[in-house]
Amino acid sequence: MYTRRQEFTSSRSRHPQTMRYKVGVTDDMEVVATELRLIGDTGAYGTHGLTVQMVGGQKGLTLYNAPYSKFVCDVVYTNRSPAGAFRGYGATQCFFGIETLMSEIANEMGWDVVEFKRKNWIKVGETLLLTRALGEGGEGYEQTIRSSGLDQCVNVGLEAMDWQSKRGKMNERASGPLRRGIGMSVALHGSGVAGLDMGSATIKMNDDGSFHLLIGATDLGTGSDTILAQIAAEVLGVSVDDIIVYSSDTDFTPFDKGAYASSTTYVSGEAVRKTAADVAGQIREHAARMLGLSDADGVQLTGGKAVTADGATLTLEQIALSSLHQQDQHQIIASASHVSHASPPPFGAQFMELAVDTETGQVTVERHLMAVDAGRVINPITASGQVEGGLQQGLGFAHCEEMVYDDEGRPLNARLGPYHIYKADEMPELEVIFVETDEPTGPFGAKSVAELPLDGVAPAMVDAIHDATGVWIRELPLTPERVWRALRAAEQGAGA
Repeated sequence: MYTRRQEFTSSRSRHPQTMRYKVGVTDDMEVVATELRLIGDTGAYGTHGLTVQMVGGQKGLTLYNAPYSKFVCDVVYTNRSPAGAFRGYGATQCFFGIETLMSEIANEMGWDVVEFKRKNWIKVGETLLLTRALGEGGEGYEQTIRSSGLDQCVNVGLEAMDWQSKRGKMNERASGPLRRGIGMSVALHGSGVAGLDMGSATIKMNDDGSFHLLIGATDLGTGSDTILAQIAAEVLGVSVDDIIVYSSDTDFTPFDKGAYASSTTYVSGEAVRKTAADVAGQIREHAARMLGLSDADGVQLTGGKAVTADGATLTLEQIALSSLHQQDQHQIIASASHVSHASPPPFGAQFMELAVDTETGQVTVERHLMAVDAGRVINPITASGQVEGGLQQGLGFAHCEEMVYDDEGRPLNARLGPYHIYKADEMPELEVIFVETDEPTGPFGAKSVAELPLDGVAPAMVDAIHDATGVWIRELPLTPERVWRALRAAEQGAGA
């Protein structure tokens, strides 16, 4: 078992990045060109060094789908702890850059920040122009937006936060050092790695009418076992209690690429849906034979029974016993795999209210709302848990978590005292709102949800700090010292 210091120095962390964005706009608020030059610090080893930066560049340059885009990336080795695959996978850093710059441009030009972003974010029917050039370490697959609820997400958030009455107006009667502000950001992510991620499933019908669902996907605490069982139950017309899940035991479960890249519901879920549809077809055919029907077209599965158009019924237990012991004896079982060359992006809008102590630089987040388009939400409870956990992790990234090194690469805060993680009593009020769309390539219209929440936290916080103080900050995390120095520098600049 690692000591705390070994965990800090030897395990993988998020890639530190230095980025320089350029955005070209016209007088009528149209984004016509974007450029990102990025340096990614991969630490002592090259784990995921190239792919993280490429995914970050792809995500960070496709939300505002300019006709002319340029991406230049260098991955450098340093004498520091190794970086690797970390939730957000480069997009979290790059959305901080592009969203902050878009907010700065709107402020500089005197434009409404929401309408500026709304005019330029990618719409249904448009192609994400960089997805073919920037894949996972090489060329990828062209992606077209088939579903998006981003407009609705923003509108829902604006209303819930009472944006119009607060933006730029929260300090009109302020006295003392506290200043309050409200900020927003938008983001997209992906649903698995197109053309790479593959999931498989096997479903076996038992003699009591229940089912064994064997899946290679691993439930890391996301609730994927429950979600995949729900998908199978929906197709088979039974209760989730009738689905017995065995997952991630490679001795007997089918292959799955892994629980990463926000892929499980979208990729493995479709494998489960295909498998369940095959099993359902076998059940309907056997029920038709038992009832003396010429075909199974009129047989439906519902409530744990096979039901015909004229009202004849058979329980699934009766069908299972017949298939195993009596008529045309065979095991009702099926396997299927799924790989997708699409990776439909979920969309989200984040809104944040906070207070800044201008004497100390301390930022206190008071309210945090995220409206999410994850397609059809299979399980709202587990999806909400994913979003809330992502928001908490994003708050740490944006606000306080920072690995500090001396000039020779030795960590200076490799313990949980000086490396501050948000505690339960420090969390703001969190609100999650789902705006459902129907993604035609996903199981029952679903898209991913797991990584998207991290992507918008930092730019929403920076935007809210600017609304509170008039100061833009371009370096994370937003520690009291960093905020204090930015405030003092702004004061000195104003007095010069």
